[in-house]
Amino acid sequence: MDAPKSNEEARGALAHDVLGWQHRSLKGLFEPRSIALVGATEKAGSVGQALLENLSPGSYSGRLYPVNPKHPTVGGLTAYKDLSTLPETPDLVVIATPAPTVPGVVEEAAARGIRNAIVISAGFKEAGEPGVELERRIAAAAGRTGMRVLGPNCLGLMRPPSGLNATFAKPMALPGGVAFLSQSGALLSSVLDWGLERGVGFSAFVSMGSMLDLSWGDFFDYLGSDPATQCILLYMETVGDARAFMSAAREVALAKPIIALKAGRSAAGAKAAASHTGSLAGSDDVMDAAFRRCGVLRVDTIAELFNLAEAISKQGRPKGKRLAIVTNAGGPGVLATDALLQGGGEVATLDPATLMRLDKELPAHWSHGDPVDVLGDAGPERYARALETVGADPGADATLVILT
Repeated sequence: MDAPKSNEEARGALAHDVLGWQHRSLKGLFEPRSIALVGATEKAGSVGQALLENLSPGSYSGRLYPVNPKHPTVGGLTAYKDLSTLPETPDLVVIATPAPTVPGVVEEAAARGIRNAIVISAGFKEAGEPGVELERRIAAAAGRTGMRVLGPNCLGLMRPPSGLNATFAKPMALPGGVAFLSQSGALLSSVLDWGLERGVGFSAFVSMGSMLDLSWGDFFDYLGSDPATQCILLYMETVGDARAFMSAAREVALAKPIIALKAGRSAAGAKAAASHTGSLAGSDDVMDAAFRRCGVLRVDTIAELFNLAEAISKQGRPKGKRLAIVTNAGGPGVLATDALLQGGGEVATLDPATLMRLDKELPAHWSHGDPVDVLGDAGPERYARALETVGADPGADATLVILT
């Protein structure tokens, strides 16, 4: 074996090992067998109480260890005064205590050997310099053992296929193929409500918070090889580690769509984003170029994000750009054709055999091409025949049906 090939194979093996470690390191976040909840309480209306209910037996199938030094039991479960007194080392610690206490809890978790943490608490870099110092202490404590940290200042993480709801949002989302990553907890809650209303299912909900440690690239790597995830939606205010974002997005977008709603397009919006997450938003033109380069599809409104989530969750992905249009009205067919071409798609060129079959099945005055106008008096039987014929054409990657 020559030396260049050996070096290339060695680099490939190293990349595989690193990626495998990343996936193992996040498995405890997405699929924890046991969880410690620091800040568990029965106080009505509190974040700790909502988390306790969402993670209690009957909701979460793993083992839950409430940590509360003031009470021997919480929510009917044995409570522990600190992490060092737990009967086992949990896969995940969820922290919902006041911000000044969090660095100490993270240090304790690291000493116990816990590999993953979700910091729900707010009051960090979004609150100014004292919060920045708290984050520095958390990063230092977690970094000593390689602990991965989601947050702080986040809603948490939800994994509907396995029944994990490590958030203070209710109820659990429906299981499905869409992963939603958001820097806004409120928007995440709105998407959750909308999904339940419309029957749209999700593989994961992740509230990113201020991205002290875990950022977009980490989740792209994990979700990119997650069999439950078909598509990744983002609500972004800041990019964080741009190099990691670009590298991971470029790899994952080849197999799974990544669709982003990026806030902070204007100067005023960027300033508002900074006050929300404590990070500066980048130039909007640079973001557009970056998204194009790594294959991320950018949308401009929440409505577009919702519509794409619904479309992707309820039907398969087209295999290519060539679209056949079946309609009972010429005008909407023309409008759909214009939108298709403006969006970079192509009108399907139907096979002569398909056209001959349609000639036999449709009235003489049908459009004789794509869009396939089945005429205004078409009933369900005519539509069905046209769809069956067009759908079998090798020149069409997908079919759009219009009914007026």
